[in-house]
Amino acid sequence: MFNSAVLFAKHHTPNSARVFARRAMLGAHNTKLRITVPVVARSEFTNVYHCAIRKTASQWVKAIFSDPIVYKYSGLFTYDPRYYHWSHPNLCPPGRVALSLFIARDRYDKVEKPAKHRTFYVLRDPRDLVVSSYFSNRDSHSPMGDVLEVRRELQARPKKEGLLFLIEDLAKKGRFNSLKSWVNAPESEEVRIVRYEDLTGERQAEEVDALMRHCGIHIPPDEMAVLLDRYSFARMNDRQGTAAVSHYRKGEPGDWVNHFDDDVQEAFVKATGNLVERLGYPTYQH
Repeated sequence: MFNSAVLFAKHHTPNSARVFARRAMLGAHNTKLRITVPVVARSEFTNVYHCAIRKTASQWVKAIFSDPIVYKYSGLFTYDPRYYHWSHPNLCPPGRVALSLFIARDRYDKVEKPAKHRTFYVLRDPRDLVVSSYFSNRDSHSPMGDVLEVRRELQARPKKEGLLFLIEDLAKKGRFNSLKSWVNAPESEEVRIVRYEDLTGERQAEEVDALMRHCGIHIPPDEMAVLLDRYSFARMNDRQGTAAVSHYRKGEPGDWVNHFDDDVQEAFVKATGNLVERLGYPTYQH
C-alpha cells in the first residue's frame, strides 16, 4: 500500500510543487554537507558537468555525486539546472557539479564555462535505451513534460506496437541525433565519454575511479568500495520499494534482444542509421 501511495503522489503532484520541493531538498542537503562533512581534498576544477541521454542511470549518477564521500574528497556541491530554470550563465554556480544535462553537444559547446572544468557524457546501447524508455514511460516515470501523453499511447498498444511508436517518437524528439552529436564531436581533454555498461558492469570500481579522477576527485579504495556498495542497484531498488516505482527496472546490457523482433529492429535501423556501429556496440546479439 505504501508503494502505491508513493506512485500516486509522484503522478499527481503538480510539477511546480515538485520543483519547489526538489530545490528545498537540494539546498538542505548541501547545507548539511557544509556543516557536517570536513573537506580533506578539493578538486582542481571549478565546475564538473554531467551530460547524458535519458535512461543512462542519471539518478544513480546523481546519488553518487551527492554522497558525503564525494564531497569530502572534492569540496563540490551538486546542482540541477533544471530546477533553477537554467538561469545561471554557465549552467551552475562555481564549485558545483551540474547534474543530468540532457543536451546535444552543440548546445553544450555554446555554454560559457570556467577555464578549469571537466565534463563527462554517459551513453548507452541505444537499443537498450529504447526498451528502458518504453517501460519507464509506460509504467513509472513521473508525469513531467509529455510523459502522460506518451504513457496513454503506450498503454493503449501491445508491446510491439508500443516500441514502434516510441522509436518514432524518440527520433522526432532528436534523442538519437543528440547521442550521435557527442560521439561525432572531436576528442577533447575536458570531455570524457563514459558507457553506462561500464559504470554498471563487472569493472565498476575501476570505471568509477577513472571517472572521478577525470573530475579531479581522488577517493581512497576503501571508501570507494563503501560508496559503490551504498548505491548498488539492488540497494537503490530496495529504497524505492518496487519495480513500479523504481528507475532501476533491470539495466542488463543486451536486454533489447528479448523485446526486438525483426519489425522493431527494422524500424530502429531506419530511425538511427549506423548509430549502433558508430557507438561501438555489436550490431547483433544472440
